[in-house]
Amino acid sequence: MTSPTAPPAPDPTTRLLHADRHFGVEQGGVHMAVHPSVQYGYERVEDLIGVFQGTLKNRFNYARQGTPTTAALEAKLTALEEGVGTVCFATGMAAVSAVFLTLLRAGDHLVASRHLFGNTHSVLGTLQGLGIQVGLVDASSAAAVADALTPATRMVFVETIANPGTQVPDLAGIGRLCAERGLVYVVDNTITSPALFRPKTVGASLSLNSLTKTIAGHGNALGGAATDTGLFDWSGFPNIFAGYRQGDAKQWGLVQLRKKGLRDLGGSLSSDHAHRIAVGAETLALRVAQSSATALSLARFLESHPAVARVHYPMLESHPQHALARAHFASGAWLLSFELQDPQACIPVINRLQIPIKATGMGDTRTLIIPVAPTIFWEAGLARRAEMGIAEGLIRVSVGLERESDLVADFAAALA
Repeated sequence: MTSPTAPPAPDPTTRLLHADRHFGVEQGGVHMAVHPSVQYGYERVEDLIGVFQGTLKNRFNYARQGTPTTAALEAKLTALEEGVGTVCFATGMAAVSAVFLTLLRAGDHLVASRHLFGNTHSVLGTLQGLGIQVGLVDASSAAAVADALTPATRMVFVETIANPGTQVPDLAGIGRLCAERGLVYVVDNTITSPALFRPKTVGASLSLNSLTKTIAGHGNALGGAATDTGLFDWSGFPNIFAGYRQGDAKQWGLVQLRKKGLRDLGGSLSSDHAHRIAVGAETLALRVAQSSATALSLARFLESHPAVARVHYPMLESHPQHALARAHFASGAWLLSFELQDPQACIPVINRLQIPIKATGMGDTRTLIIPVAPTIFWEAGLARRAEMGIAEGLIRVSVGLERESDLVADFAAALA
């Protein structure tokens, strides 16, 4: 008699949709309730002491360190990234800052891609003021990262797809290098999200996401997260505080991030926004698939237009890191940028567009557009923009869920 075949494991989207009810939700709800309480009380003071000392697990004392609603979101993100744990923050920048400020010390050295989000680059300047050395490199070459390492190097930081130039690092090569040297490898997965790429597959120690963008996806909630992939040996990392060196060493980095990065720095995610992000994440795979397909069509249209000088999108064959993108990402995501033959036409062209919203932000259901140099990278200055390869007439587009033909027609009319 043939034994019954076990059903295949559900797709991540299926697991995500049913996660809350499998955790156990009050009154049979399909979503985790929003828990607005700041304080969490106990009948026995011994239990309260246990929560503070960590002997009583999965309980809460003060919302700055988390609530049942944020904990449910953390569990979902951990599953999406196939990690061992996640800490959520109020914004993506709060997550980035917490990783740097709690895991690095004065005298340490950080190697980072020179092609980074403007605010992340600004934080690097803050780190230098605190005595942390920073080396910026072209991360599309693992050899360039290796050349930048020093005896004081503790961490390497890259983005899967750079904003706004769309450069792609040698993710796997850098992962092998960090494993050989015992370095913390941090990958910002915001543009791709776990729907298109999991940094764990290239050896990342931590995967960061600005939840505001791809994962929440509706422009109605701020949030950020750091997920530990479980690949880094924190027992050998010198910057873990002595009080956190107890129990499972795989959790030491997360404990330090939650205690020093969340509790002490205070960038706490609200339960309301955690709920909105969790609901938005339910359509993550569908949204990313459509916006990626539309972005590729729009990129191909722009590349063929005589008024356009250059298009930056990883899935175009003309992209310098096209092979790396094809090797790692399920599709190209929603971010593209382009330059006009006449840079002076940048603002008139944007003003003629009817569908894209002239606004900052990315990863929305609606297409957003912005001229880069005079806005989000204005503070960097002309020289720094040139170093980062950001043309003065560069236009960034975050492609939404509008019908592809409508969007292409709108750009055609604006460029005519």
